[in-house]
Amino acid sequence: MRHDRRVTAAPSTTVACPGCGSVLAPGEDGGPRHPGASPSCARLFEVTLRGLREEAPADPAAAAAVRLADDAYDAQHPDAGDPQRLDAALARLTARFGGRPGSRPGSWRTTIADVAADLDVIDLPVLVESWARAVTGDWSAT
Repeated sequence: MRHDRRVTAAPSTTVACPGCGSVLAPGEDGGPRHPGASPSCARLFEVTLRGLREEAPADPAAAAAVRLADDAYDAQHPDAGDPQRLDAALARLTARFGGRPGSRPGSWRTTIADVAADLDVIDLPVLVESWARAVTGDWSAT
């Protein structure tokens, strides 16, 4: 007896973010959007920063950490339609950490996925500071 079997490709279980290169589970449609980022990466960024964003209006330290995270994320996920966003983020990062922006790096030492992965052992503001410093260094190294 002959059985015809159609071979179909399995659905992708991961997707690489076009901005930072993080490999994540595919995001849901209708989720948060950020130019230059995959939906799953934008969602991870939103979820990871949610607590700090909620604290920011009443806590200047939380507000500063959120601004730093936004700058690091914008530096890794530039929007071709809004180059001023990237320029402003890089200006704030280099004012804080030094260096001189070069061309866009081909890879990143740290991404929001790394920040999220370490949340259970390191405080988020410390992780954001380290991530932003690494992003600044990656831009300066090119």
